[in-house]
Amino acid sequence: MTTDPEHLELPLAGGDVTEGVVRVGRTVRRPVSDTSTVVRRVLAHLHDVGFVGAPRFLGVDEEDRDILDFVEGEVAGRPWPGWVADPERVASVARLVREFDDAMEPLGVPPWAERPYSPDIAGLPAPIAGPPTFIGHLDITPENVVFRDGRAWALIDFDLARPATRAEEVSNMLLWWGGWMPEADREAATRDVDPAVAGALIVTAYGLEEAERSNLVELASNLADRSWFLMKWRAETMGGGWLRMWEEGAGDRILRRAQWLRDHRKDLQRAVGAAR
Repeated sequence: MTTDPEHLELPLAGGDVTEGVVRVGRTVRRPVSDTSTVVRRVLAHLHDVGFVGAPRFLGVDEEDRDILDFVEGEVAGRPWPGWVADPERVASVARLVREFDDAMEPLGVPPWAERPYSPDIAGLPAPIAGPPTFIGHLDITPENVVFRDGRAWALIDFDLARPATRAEEVSNMLLWWGGWMPEADREAATRDVDPAVAGALIVTAYGLEEAERSNLVELASNLADRSWFLMKWRAETMGGGWLRMWEEGAGDRILRRAQWLRDHRKDLQRAVGAAR
């Protein structure tokens, strides 16, 4: 095993699904997967339009792993640090995601971005998000945001990137940064977050249009309802990290989140529904 710092492989923690991600010098190596083509093209587009808040794709190594830039900065591990709930940091995440979405919008929804996420899943509710307009990140967890000097600097881990609407992207942020789930299911760092206050902060910092705010809570509920069926299907058909998360109770947490959103619908909609 090499001891050369430039070639030493250092495991990177944080991913729920992708295993075997390592840092080698100033690069990250990720096993090639069925999402690699989309990720490579997304990162190439971002590089072409001058968006600096994402790693660059640098090629494939001799072990058939994607090579990406290693983005220096501060990333939340688990358990999440207390700064995940800091309003200034949360607002900076929303602004970074807005910049990312603006950079992706000119690309639209090319055919290569379409993914068969829900082939004939019995009971799966129909989506209400409307036609997608760009490729969203849709996995904006604290583990996937790099901070510098207390401000969100870059997004990493694009494995779940797919065609989306801006409201879907914001709904994903509300889940992880706004505390839109039962208090008992949140990480300790976000248990004292007021979901209404955090929700208003996120949609305002992102600049979500009023028309898209009007049914944001209904959309979040629909996404939760669909998520249960989709995650169960992934656990059963893909195994790996999906199966592990399912066996650890992810399905039950999704059901509790769906009920929580229904129980708090009026207060949440009041908080995010009107432009500020």
